[in-house]
Amino acid sequence: MTSEPPGPAVPTSTYRLQLQPAFPFAAAAAAVPYLASLGVSHLHLSPVLEAVPGSAHGYDVVDHARVREELGGEDGLRALSRTAREHGLGLVVDIVPNHMAMAPRHNPALWEVLREGPASPYARWFDIDWEAQGGRVLLPVLGGPVGSELDHLRVDGDVLRYHDHAFPLRAGTAHLPLPELLDAQWYRPVWWRLARTELNYRRFFSISELIGVRVEDPDVFDATHAKILQLLHEGVVDGLRIDHPDGLADPDGYLARLHEASGGRWTVVEKILADGEHLPASWPVAGTTGYDALRQVDGLFTDREGAGELAARYRHFAAPQTDRGGNWDATVRRAAYKVLTHELATETDRLTRVAARLCAASPDLALRDRAPWALRTALEELLVRMRVYRPYTSGDAGTVVTEEAAAEARLAFVVPEEAAAVDVVRRLLVEPPGPVEEGTGLAEFRARFAQTASALRAKSVEDTAFYRYVPLLSANEVGGDPGHPGVAVADFHAYCARVQRDWPAGGTVVSTHDTKRSADVRAALAVLTECPDRWARLLAEVTRPGETVPDGQLAWAAWQTVFGLGPAAEERVHEALLKHVREAGMYTSWTEQEPPYEEAVAAFLTAGPCGPPGERVAAFRKALDPHVRANVLGTALVHLTMPGVPDVYQGTEDEYRALVDPDNRRPAAFPPPSAGEKAALTSAALRLRARRPAAFGTAASYEPLTADGPAAEHCLAFARSGEVVTAVTRLSLRLTESGGWRDTRLSLPPGRWADALAGGREFTGTARVADLFDGSPVVLLERVAEG
Repeated sequence: MTSEPPGPAVPTSTYRLQLQPAFPFAAAAAAVPYLASLGVSHLHLSPVLEAVPGSAHGYDVVDHARVREELGGEDGLRALSRTAREHGLGLVVDIVPNHMAMAPRHNPALWEVLREGPASPYARWFDIDWEAQGGRVLLPVLGGPVGSELDHLRVDGDVLRYHDHAFPLRAGTAHLPLPELLDAQWYRPVWWRLARTELNYRRFFSISELIGVRVEDPDVFDATHAKILQLLHEGVVDGLRIDHPDGLADPDGYLARLHEASGGRWTVVEKILADGEHLPASWPVAGTTGYDALRQVDGLFTDREGAGELAARYRHFAAPQTDRGGNWDATVRRAAYKVLTHELATETDRLTRVAARLCAASPDLALRDRAPWALRTALEELLVRMRVYRPYTSGDAGTVVTEEAAAEARLAFVVPEEAAAVDVVRRLLVEPPGPVEEGTGLAEFRARFAQTASALRAKSVEDTAFYRYVPLLSANEVGGDPGHPGVAVADFHAYCARVQRDWPAGGTVVSTHDTKRSADVRAALAVLTECPDRWARLLAEVTRPGETVPDGQLAWAAWQTVFGLGPAAEERVHEALLKHVREAGMYTSWTEQEPPYEEAVAAFLTAGPCGPPGERVAAFRKALDPHVRANVLGTALVHLTMPGVPDVYQGTEDEYRALVDPDNRRPAAFPPPSAGEKAALTSAALRLRARRPAAFGTAASYEPLTADGPAAEHCLAFARSGEVVTAVTRLSLRLTESGGWRDTRLSLPPGRWADALAGGREFTGTARVADLFDGSPVVLLERVAEG
């Protein structure tokens, strides 16, 4: 087959499409002319390999060797690529190296493992602990204890069936009576509730339906990447997005192998960086997918002082317990303990076993005589104090598992000698291995600690604490720091300069398929930090005396949700808030649902935020529309012109208000039904990037511009390579209340500057900010030739 020429080596911008049976390759191809007209350089596709039938996201891969038939198969993908090429676009594809779907009847490799056990050539694919559960894979699929489900288990030839599930039978066992047949298999179907404590395979976070894949094995890497690499080398695909590398045993090694195998194609990683954390410099990637940029951009439009006042109002209104939503750090710590002892109990057990075995076999007698309970306690106490997702082989683990954390962890022990287990664990994690430690299991221990740490951070912060600590919902976003919302202008400029220097081709995002609220919803919510007193008074008025509220935190979050979302179908609010309370896990949860509480939540939403009182909130939002507009347009323009490669999520080129998935994964319409002010801004900025790629590329420059005058702090401005200037209004409500721009001025770089958003306007020298923002809270200037 003749290879097609690759697309541009580095995208100028990407556009994310959520492929699903309701939006297959053909629908994406039909949208190409419109998307090309926007000015993007690449389409960014969600996973394209064979997934569980009906999957709306594609992250539950079942076969790495085939392109998903429900999307149109490989022919459909190649046709999409040709159409994209005809319009000057390339393709970037999302790949999932960490896990596959635990769906045996759809997953051929897993089917063979369940049929043949550890002797199967596919057994090395999956991260299964064959030493546990008597060497049988625990399958948590039954609706109750096995004895109560026997009537639903039946043999069909060489297959065991249970409702929609199907499992292979070990050769020569089909004739056995059911009890003996079940005992003879390489797997054990059990009540789904046993997964928490008995599971013996690594999962994606705590999702038992997704089983970990061992891509650290070169043969497994080759088998699971062959199709994607073929598509890359044949020019069908140009770049890659790597889903959840933190779940891998060796992200450093994986990315190095992928870089070599792909020929160095443009690759970004879905790496969540904590505030102040940097991407490992040795990783051969273009950068992250951009959640660190999201935190920075959102922070620009958040009033830090007002956010503190809003938090105080929240505590007065909701009266949360300190560690159940009252204080951010305490809430995270409590959530982490809960996750370790509940959702991740089996992962913690396995990590403890590895540590105990390592200590018992060590030639260093200082590691001996450590009780498993003490090692487990030490591990838990160190894990809950992690401030980042995980350590890496290429980094200094001592800066992640700190001595300060160890000192706090020792306090969990009464007997000082037993507290030494903390020092043992930390030594195993941070000290360079000696010659005798190579091959003793130390590498496995460090890898499993890192994998457990990343799952813990995701589950305790993103999936628990974000739903408990809710003073400002716009701050509760992936990669965010709700305890310290807001970003100073100087810090934003420093961040951008660092990105342009170190990772200029990395991704930037403000909305994704995983954001809990779209950028436009968060932009509206940020306005509340500029009027915390008015918001608190409004909530006191709409919360009627004597009204039964399920709990104050839910009520505060619900009112913010309808404020941020604006007019919407009640069903969308109900769905998002039901997910909210189940994720919070304080009064109900996914696994221990409390119908009376959930019914009370639904009744409250119908009568309050989605009922007549909600009209008061809608009127309040309408009064703040100019300031919401300033934040929406400012967020969009900064994202599209700051250092990095902007990724535009489907539909967000225009006004896009969405809540947590699945609300934000609905199939997009192309072209969109309307094209408003934000759409015009997005297209203008993207076309400018395409027209002047050098101004934004890897060799570009970033120069902060500082306004002078009484309202200087409300103008955020920067220049790109002396060719483009971005200026936006921040904290516009505070600006209005303080008297407006008055004589605030902005000195432009040398030359003549044309308004790229509104034709016919030009500026030179020092411009009055009020003139720059005449008619719009943002301005995009392009340097024009002197004539």
